[in-house]
Amino acid sequence: MQILSSIPDLRAALKTRSRIVFVPTMGNLHAGHISLMQQARDHGDTVVASIFVNRLQFGPNDDFDKYPRTFEGDCEKLSAAGVDLLFAPTETDLYPEPQEYVVEPPAIQNILDGEFRPGHFRGVATVVLKLFNIVQPHAAVFGKKDYQQLMVIRNMTRQLALPIEIIGGETVRAEDGLALSSRNGYLSEGERAEAPRLYRQLNAIRSAIKNGETDTAKLEKAAISALTAAGWKTDYVAVRQQSDLAVPKNVDAPLVVLAASRLGSTRLIDNIEI
Repeated sequence: MQILSSIPDLRAALKTRSRIVFVPTMGNLHAGHISLMQQARDHGDTVVASIFVNRLQFGPNDDFDKYPRTFEGDCEKLSAAGVDLLFAPTETDLYPEPQEYVVEPPAIQNILDGEFRPGHFRGVATVVLKLFNIVQPHAAVFGKKDYQQLMVIRNMTRQLALPIEIIGGETVRAEDGLALSSRNGYLSEGERAEAPRLYRQLNAIRSAIKNGETDTAKLEKAAISALTAAGWKTDYVAVRQQSDLAVPKNVDAPLVVLAASRLGSTRLIDNIEI
């Protein structure tokens, strides 16, 4: 696996490559990330991964400074997964001057996670567009665990007519159902044992809807109450339409249940499609 940090060096290395599939990450990789690399291999000839902790998508109260940096271990995992090139720029490489031109997503950036992390999706969309311009892939793979992020990127790619296929990778879970996340490492032993409750609540909502329950607000409220009783601090549990994350008019459309909740100091997100 070739590791490059310079934009000109990466472009030169990719000049003769065919059918490039790109998987951007912030590092601290786990089995969920590796599954995306393997999926990328199925869709192209050259797999390019990136590791960059993007300051633009972190708010003033977020964990940019303490976000885990595990570069050597990440490189070993990517090499073992058959990644061809790793783009690992420094902040100076990617932002040699202040990034004053940004991508401003529409109203979807202000709901759900965006309501609690103002500016987050602006930072995500800006860095992803910049990485797309650098790598110029035929396709790119993003995990469904960050469901709203996937939608923002998919919509941006379509509306800006980028010639890139956006592929959604299924969420990878531990045996007890907890969605794999780089932030799971922040959990204490006791918190880790409690963490699967979030997925169980999402499953309970899905089962209720499949069994004929139509009052989604009641289901959301019950899930939040159950989490609160167990010591969680919940930002949202929401049943939304898969197509646009709008509140559903009925439960017959394809739906997704999304949640974000804090367990101790760790904010966990998850979702499950219906």
